Amino acid sequence: MKNLLILFSLISFSLVSCSQNPPSFRSTLSQKKITKLKLSEATFAAGCFWCEEAIFESVKGVYEAVSGYAGGTKPNPTYYDLGSGPTCHAEMVNVYYDSTVVDYPTLLKIYFASQDPTQVNGQGPDIGAQYRSVVFYRNEAEKKITMDYIQQLNQSGKYKKPIAVELVAFTKFWEAEPEHQDFVKRNPSNPYVLHESIPRIKRFQQQFPELIKPGEKY
Repeated sequence: MKNLLILFSLISFSLVSCSQNPPSFRSTLSQKKITKLKLSEATFAAGCFWCEEAIFESVKGVYEAVSGYAGGTKPNPTYYDLGSGPTCHAEMVNVYYDSTVVDYPTLLKIYFASQDPTQVNGQGPDIGAQYRSVVFYRNEAEKKITMDYIQQLNQSGKYKKPIAVELVAFTKFWEAEPEHQDFVKRNPSNPYVLHESIPRIKRFQQQFPELIKPGEKY
């Protein structure tokens, strides 16, 4: 318990310090660029979006993953809103990918393999509805693929508890603040990144070494 308190203190300090840094400059993909590059989109939530973003951005065929908020009712939610009030939003990532290199079923396997899909309202030490696991499907095909895969996992015997991932129709996502984008890459010494993000990324990459971009192995 004492070690946990020390760790939480370090994490809190790091987050405060990080918020005082100037925002990183990143180019948000325009619809024109998405169309030009013929990119598809997929939206997932599974705990901390710092981890999810780094996981998907390490995958071949993924152009970019953007951290944000979805699944709630409050317009223009902020990181503070999710932690301080019932917005119903979840931390999530919007994945922009080349479907000729990596398809949706593969992204779905990556998504489930990179978390504990049986944990309810949380992932690892991050507890609360804002950290719940959700697949935001964009069409009936994605819905069916996801439902079939969840059924397959439940019947496989791989997990001792049923899959707790929610399946929700995608409506809109709100991009998170600049300081949350590419957080793992920009803050490799952050205590949370060292103790939670990187181990989680490594566990995923060990399962799918053939899918990892050159130079993106942790």
